Amino acid sequence: MLRFIIRRLLQMVGVMIALSLLLFLWLRSLPGGTVSAMLGERATPETRARLSKALGLDEPIWVQYVKFMGRALKGQFGASTGVLPGADAFDIFLKRFPATIELSAFAIILAVAIAIPMGYVAAKRRGSAVDNAGIVTSLVGVAIPVFFLAFLLKYFFAIKWGLLPASGRQDSINCTRVTNFFILDGLLTREFDCTWSALKHLILPAVALASIPFAVIFRITRASVLDVLDEDYVRTAEAKGLANRTIRGRHVMRNALLPVVTTIGLQVGALLAGAVLTERVFNFGGIGDTLAVSFFTRDYAVLQVLIIAAAAVFVIVNLLVDISYAVIDPRVRTR
Repeated sequence: MLRFIIRRLLQMVGVMIALSLLLFLWLRSLPGGTVSAMLGERATPETRARLSKALGLDEPIWVQYVKFMGRALKGQFGASTGVLPGADAFDIFLKRFPATIELSAFAIILAVAIAIPMGYVAAKRRGSAVDNAGIVTSLVGVAIPVFFLAFLLKYFFAIKWGLLPASGRQDSINCTRVTNFFILDGLLTREFDCTWSALKHLILPAVALASIPFAVIFRITRASVLDVLDEDYVRTAEAKGLANRTIRGRHVMRNALLPVVTTIGLQVGALLAGAVLTERVFNFGGIGDTLAVSFFTRDYAVLQVLIIAAAAVFVIVNLLVDISYAVIDPRVRTR
């Protein structure tokens, strides 16, 4: 198992190096570039040349990449030019990344906690009203755009009925900041009113963001369980009179979870894309909203750190998926 994890870690490092190279080349191929973003379109050629030299943009491309990687490993991505002009790009990331992690984690936990049991029950009762209701619900979840569902939830539950907050991460109360994970901070400092406030603000955006992962995970779980239920070893276990709990846990769900785990990993990566729209609707203040603003203002310093962070999260999630595979199916460790 340890060799399997080390092998996957080395692969992860290679993937991150390749992604950093692609990001480096892509940002330098964009119209205008860093110099125009910092000086504006009306800057004189002399001013552009001086800034290019100061930033090292007149050096060979491989030298620029080596220096870029060295600064990235130290968390030095430069100053923001659009999101918060003058502020350090990495500091902006550290302050806003916890919001997106909280939102995405809550959304995927919500989706998994509902979709997997529903998918199993729907497969066991194939063709029943429960099965049909689950299929219809999943189709609606896929068909409705995330931003439209977010607007609907905000209008009914926040504006019309006043049951939940309409925007932000927390009420305007004095809360101690430790990690910038508002729920965790409230628990660590025992300021439970802060934790409750953060939870209330998290419900609507998390439900909106969880709609598509729920639908996809439900359908994959249902299809996977149906395939496993038709296998000979399940029929043999039933014929031997094994308890339903044993059949369900050892023979059905253990084998059906392999494609489900893969789907969950892919959906975690997709949550970052959905977070851009959801965070803007609810003014959540995470990296999704920050990413949209940095694209609009051509804030290349912030773009660099956010894209690298998003890639790192996706790679780490896939590493966890591989480890989960190895735990569920020991045969994977030898591949």
